[in-house]
Amino acid sequence: MGYLNPGVVGGEGYISTMKLSVGTVDVKDLDAITERIVAKDRCEKNDAYLGQVNLMKASSFCGQNGAIWGFDLAMHDDIAKRKEMPIYMQAQPEGADIPVYNIRPLLEATERLFGRAKERRFPVLPGAYVPGGSRKVVACGPVWVWSVIGLAILKDRSKGACLFVKDAGTYGDDSTTEGEAIGFLEGILRKATNSIALCGEDQDMIYDRIYIGYKYTFVEPGQVGCALSCPPAVYMAQNAIPADMKPADLCQMTISDWEEKLGLEELTIFE
Repeated sequence: MGYLNPGVVGGEGYISTMKLSVGTVDVKDLDAITERIVAKDRCEKNDAYLGQVNLMKASSFCGQNGAIWGFDLAMHDDIAKRKEMPIYMQAQPEGADIPVYNIRPLLEATERLFGRAKERRFPVLPGAYVPGGSRKVVACGPVWVWSVIGLAILKDRSKGACLFVKDAGTYGDDSTTEGEAIGFLEGILRKATNSIALCGEDQDMIYDRIYIGYKYTFVEPGQVGCALSCPPAVYMAQNAIPADMKPADLCQMTISDWEEKLGLEELTIFE
């Protein structure tokens, strides 16, 4: 399952997924180059499994020939049942303030599609070249590493593309508390959603809602850490479509319905 791979199901459209991960590696028996390689690979295999792929540089949009996994297709149950509550409101120059929601359901939806390293479901084809538009940071400890991903949904999706925003960086040192790191990242979220509003103004787009969130970890002395933010664009695996259904039918299903229809075992190692 990789963008532009042959034999895909149902046309030339693509699916936007979302991955946000952090990871660390001990630097013993590694050099300055290989420690960064292992840290990045570990980050890619954590959470939603995105290992063994070639991420290509791409811009940050899901256009009219794309669909968002967990929102347009196999909608996450929390979104379908309107269990979400805005974490804050983001002003935009034109139109009403934008409700900002936690990105967790969409990250979880990607995890439930790809699976995890030890419980793989429909991972990207090993070795595939996949447009990802990723942001990442790799840093030596002691330091906090973090990544942010956001998605803005258009009010009228026939007029433009939904926007992804990604960010990653470092913060503090071994004297910085976790609470201080969280406070810093809460500020980063506001800057990220403000950038979304400004991009919307530039493109004359009105956004209906924003999903956003962050992950972070502390990198100990003697470790290298990586934080990754990435929206991989993929095609559906052929066996990810229930035998008696068409890809378009996924628009009417929740992700739990999809899992049940395929008889998938529940993932047991969610964090």
